[in-house]
Amino acid sequence: MNSIMERWVQTCRRELLDRTLIWNQNHLLHALREFEQFYNGHRPHQGIANAHPLQPLPQTITDPGQITHLDIQRRERLGGILHEYEHAA
Repeated sequence: MNSIMERWVQTCRRELLDRTLIWNQNHLLHALREFEQFYNGHRPHQGIANAHPLQPLPQTITDPGQITHLDIQRRERLGGILHEYEHAA
């Protein structure tokens, strides 16, 4: 477990804390909560087809014509520090 936590702390520091000016303890806790949700729920990991850890694998696109019709939306979290991309419904 120590290596897993070391990896999470390094990722949190590199992707969040090195880019954010923390004002107080409440701001730190809010930022860490948002980053935890982003890390566990949205952020693609280097696994099977970059699948999100808590979500099923996406459908494979076999027709090249579908790629030109994809509608991708971007949502910013923590004031633009974190970005989420998803298909528009």
